[in-house]
Amino acid sequence: MKIAVIGAGSWGTALAAVLGQKHQSVCLWVRSPERAAHIEATRENTQYLPGCKLPQSVAVTGNVSLAAGGARLIVLATPSHAIRATAATIAPCVGTESIIISAAKGLELTTVKRMTEVIAEELPSMAGRLAVLSGPNHAEEVGLGQPTATVIAAPSRTVAEFAQDTFMLPYFRVYTNPDSIGVELAGALKNIIALGAGIADGLGFGDNAKSALMTRGLAEITRLGMAMGANPLTFAGLAGIGDLIATCTSVHSRNRRAGIMLAAGKTADQLQAETSMVVEGIRAAKAAYQLAAHYGVAMPITEQIHQVLYQNKSPKEAVLELMTRSRTHEVEEVALNHLHWN
Repeated sequence: MKIAVIGAGSWGTALAAVLGQKHQSVCLWVRSPERAAHIEATRENTQYLPGCKLPQSVAVTGNVSLAAGGARLIVLATPSHAIRATAATIAPCVGTESIIISAAKGLELTTVKRMTEVIAEELPSMAGRLAVLSGPNHAEEVGLGQPTATVIAAPSRTVAEFAQDTFMLPYFRVYTNPDSIGVELAGALKNIIALGAGIADGLGFGDNAKSALMTRGLAEITRLGMAMGANPLTFAGLAGIGDLIATCTSVHSRNRRAGIMLAAGKTADQLQAETSMVVEGIRAAKAAYQLAAHYGVAMPITEQIHQVLYQNKSPKEAVLELMTRSRTHEVEEVALNHLHWN
């Protein structure tokens, strides 16, 4: 079975390394032919994932047709803003039996659509053979073979379990979930909360503030997810709270680092100009802000992060506004109806 990984950032490289441990025909596509040749020769992506050695079973190419052609499983690991163009590019190469897995965590800014929705628009024949992979998975740790768990979600159980078997290794444990909507939203929206966690760290706040931010952040992510048709239990799992913990607390988290820089006075434009890595939370904040308005869902943390990123609001002012909001109950009204005061 041939497997293609399209996109050689840190995450695509790590996934190619995982798949190469188990399968003999894995092809990693790199946008730059020169960089592809360097990775093929050295077996290491020194630009995005130094220290991770690719198995000999992983071929590296700058030719997308060569990478995707004939592949039974295609993993799209480009940044979210490139998924539509990437899906259109590989369309002529996708076979009638192929399965596509989205490994991008984000929302398309112009349409506020999830990645599998975007892929399905470009590849209508693939609608029943799409899956999403998401969870608390830092590429730096996965690439070194450290114990990791993740989730593969697909409406089709056959597709989800096929992908599960394809990825499963002793150090890379894969769970399945039928809730693609919840898994995709959790992966995209947690990056916004991680920006807030970085702001809290940058302002010198302690564990109390960060734990409150993460908990209330999960509540508003779940609210929006339920409004969009997701299962609330998904947000209590690996793709939800698991990924939220990892992204809000880890030194590997680029969104948390970006939040620290925001607290230091950097703007969103400066952040993106100063890093070669994509900070998905910046785009996700704008998309989530639009979705919250469309569905009539209260997302106060997302709203404040949006104002910091796009309306020049100071991070300190945003924190103050969150802390002085009108009093409210902790649990949602739908749950409160089942509770009784003493």
